Amino acid sequence: MDTVSFFKAVALGVVEGLTEFLPISSTGHLIIAEHLLFFQGEKAKVFTTFIQLGAILAVCWEYRLRLIRAFTGIPSDRGQLRFVVNLGVAFLPAGILGLIFGKHVKQYLFHPLPVASAFILGGIVILWLERRKTRKVYIQHVDDLRIRDALLVGFAQALALFPGTSRSGATIIGGMFFGLSRQAATEFSFFLALPTLSAAALYDLWKQRDILTSADLPFFAVGFLAAFGSAILAVRGLIRYVAHHDFSVFAWYRIVFGGLVLVSAWMGWISWTAH
Repeated sequence: MDTVSFFKAVALGVVEGLTEFLPISSTGHLIIAEHLLFFQGEKAKVFTTFIQLGAILAVCWEYRLRLIRAFTGIPSDRGQLRFVVNLGVAFLPAGILGLIFGKHVKQYLFHPLPVASAFILGGIVILWLERRKTRKVYIQHVDDLRIRDALLVGFAQALALFPGTSRSGATIIGGMFFGLSRQAATEFSFFLALPTLSAAALYDLWKQRDILTSADLPFFAVGFLAAFGSAILAVRGLIRYVAHHDFSVFAWYRIVFGGLVLVSAWMGWISWTAH
């Protein structure tokens, strides 16, 4: 693997890890980063799907005791069983809709300009929710979710099929809209990423297995490790942040970042058409 390829693998891995669990859209950032790094094509799509597994592993590591307690407690603890069932229920809307519409979404919307527009719209929605003065909180902890709550969050997550929306942003903001506390919505978003991202990554890897060779292993491994390390930092930082702050800073980031992409296209500074 040459130096340029190493740099690209690290850069994309860090982008994935830092943005996957923040409400700013990892997919949107990766689409823009791929364009700027001239890293596009079918193998590039497989790579960016694969490095999501690094971010998933980071959540597994950070919450390993919680996850072990949940799955070992299924036979005897109704609370742990409900937690696992809630994850399965919340996964279903995105899983089903992704199978039906995923191919069409990738074909028509996985481009920088639609992503930039989704950045801005998502930022406006976050600001609107944070400024609501009548928001009521019914659920303080992820263990208090009912199946109905999990399903509603699952439908919110399905909005993230549109690139630039942000899976974590949709689940966190959707959860808060439906009565979850900021902490509960954030943690449930982390846990819900495990089945959602794992299923999407493994499905795409299986479909594209024929285009991969053993020579791709070092490149993929570097991206995976970069995503794992940066995702751990992002998860720890976000949990500390939400304890004392709202999500307005992420909303303004989305609006400014999306606006810069659109302005750069309008002014002709960067050509955002496919290379």
